[in-house]
Amino acid sequence: MGQAKYLYWAFVGIGLILLFGTTGYRLIEGWSLLDCLYMTVITLTTVGFGEIHPLTPHGRVFTIMLIFFGMGVVAYAFVSATRFVVEGEILALLTRRRHMRAVERIHDHFIVCGFGRMGSFIAQQLHDRGIPFVLVEDKPEVQEKIIQLGYLMSPGDATEEETLKSAGINNARGLVAALNSDAENLYTVLTARELNPSLEIVARASDDAAQKKLMRAGATRVISPYKIGGMRMVMGMLKPTVTSFLEVVMDHTDLSIEIEEIQVGMGSQYAGKRLVETDIRRDLDLIVIGIEKHHGEMVFNPGPQTVVEAHDTLIAMGRKEDLAVCRRNAAGA
Repeated sequence: MGQAKYLYWAFVGIGLILLFGTTGYRLIEGWSLLDCLYMTVITLTTVGFGEIHPLTPHGRVFTIMLIFFGMGVVAYAFVSATRFVVEGEILALLTRRRHMRAVERIHDHFIVCGFGRMGSFIAQQLHDRGIPFVLVEDKPEVQEKIIQLGYLMSPGDATEEETLKSAGINNARGLVAALNSDAENLYTVLTARELNPSLEIVARASDDAAQKKLMRAGATRVISPYKIGGMRMVMGMLKPTVTSFLEVVMDHTDLSIEIEEIQVGMGSQYAGKRLVETDIRRDLDLIVIGIEKHHGEMVFNPGPQTVVEAHDTLIAMGRKEDLAVCRRNAAGA
């Protein structure tokens, strides 16, 4: 920002010296404005052209003054422009290297491939929740925007193995394929699944045919924005109160209520106990909407006698701070 200020004043100085020289020749020699401007420019640039008109003694003295003062301004502008370009490139290089070092140290993060409308929204949501993530983008103009926002980035093509390795796919928690085309998302899913067989992969699809292909390629879940958007519009018309409630629950910036997945660990105080025997409802005042059992069965609206087992996943709703306590208790030692 400081160099931009110097560059601005350098160009202002050039404009003023051109105005000064043109006005001076006009008053002293009485030439046309074009001739005066032309004489000023060839004097300041030292191109070596001859005088377009014979100069009077006063005109020669003025030319000497113009050379001394003008060349100083031109030199300052040149140095400022060079410094602006060089330091800008150095700063960009250092920023990219800093990003690369930060990405090398990150783990248990999400990789977001693509920074379009959907990718940028996902990144914003992860950032607001304090969840670590790395963006993968190959467009230089978009990369600059990502750097300005302060997000971690791995530049390159998301369909390439080296790019995903640079984004830390071996240590990642999950990957989101949110590129512009189904073909790009398909190749990204194939590459990611090959590099990390246990990775959670969520992909974007434009239609049902692409959805099936992405699932076969290895995506854990496939989301169709058009289908979900259409369903929400229908629900908004048919069941507006339900829609409003779900929007409140899903929007973490609105109130303090959230729906959370809570993993039950081996050493958890909840393992082997019935729901009524835990503090989930009694003390934390959480609503357990469902339990995904460790063998894959989904139990909706579990009763108080339902037994919680290790490796189960609780789907609970309540206040953020209570959910955080429940998550710690469920994790165990």
